[in-house]
Amino acid sequence: MIDQRALPGTVNYLTCETWRDVAEAIRNLTIRGAPAIGVAAAMGVAIGVARSQKKTRAELAPEFDEICRELAATRPTAVNLFWAIDRMKRLFSSMPDATITEIREAMIAEAKRVLDEDIAICRRIGQHGAALVPASGSLMTHCNAGALATGGYGTALGVIRAAAEQRAVHVFSCETRPVLQGARLTAWELHEDGIPVTLITDNMAGSVLRKGEVGMIVVGADRIAANGDVANKIGTYSLAVLAKENGVPFYVAAPISTLDLTLRSGDDIPIEQRAGSEITHMGGVRIAPEGVAVFNPAFDVTPNRYVAGIITERGVARAPYEESLKRLTTG
Repeated sequence: MIDQRALPGTVNYLTCETWRDVAEAIRNLTIRGAPAIGVAAAMGVAIGVARSQKKTRAELAPEFDEICRELAATRPTAVNLFWAIDRMKRLFSSMPDATITEIREAMIAEAKRVLDEDIAICRRIGQHGAALVPASGSLMTHCNAGALATGGYGTALGVIRAAAEQRAVHVFSCETRPVLQGARLTAWELHEDGIPVTLITDNMAGSVLRKGEVGMIVVGADRIAANGDVANKIGTYSLAVLAKENGVPFYVAAPISTLDLTLRSGDDIPIEQRAGSEITHMGGVRIAPEGVAVFNPAFDVTPNRYVAGIITERGVARAPYEESLKRLTTG
């Protein structure tokens, strides 16, 4: 996997030899983005089973449970992580009489399917979203929901890429403090693809929107509740409020696997708290007084009233989301 911590200055590839390597890569943001985390988790389970020294399924079962449990503990908000692990669990449960060789082969094949399916899903999201992109005005996005955050192509950036395949587009990318995924990753991806991008600090978004230069905002998501409340990278809520105030449609692009219909609202979504050093330091250099208190949630929740639509591989859900999201998942 590309080490996203090193971008954009260096393109480093990290090879994970064990499932513990995968868990650490997810935990320390070497790999990030809800769909990409799901793909990595599925592959982590497959690596764990493939490298296990157990001789029978019965011997493997406790180790398999440990692998799934530890991978699930790496990031609490991204529901794709749990979706992928549950998928691998169901496969394991469906093979009560299989040999170790059969289980290994099945796990590896399933992890590869998760990757292939994710890329295909992102392309369908892009197709549905491109139809919503207005003919005039730039797009704006926050954080990174591109190829780096998925198996390939991207969700929010998938919409932008699909639109760019049809006509010229321009993108405003918010820097996305404190880890700067928008500056380091989104700007890098779009620049590499030749899609015109202008980087702005997060607190410039309101000024840009007020000038009428943006026709649509599209972001990704890490978890979406049954009522359409959306958990995404911290700062998304502020951007959605600004969009509403300035009459700019605010869309969320995410696969069906990001929906968590077991949660009634965004109030029930667990929000990951990360190390204060992400705020007190930049590039390893302290920029805040030593000992100062830090509040560093990785995500915030955008209430459904600010969301114009949720773009999935099965179509676009609109309010009332309790009905439209349920219809998409069962249709």
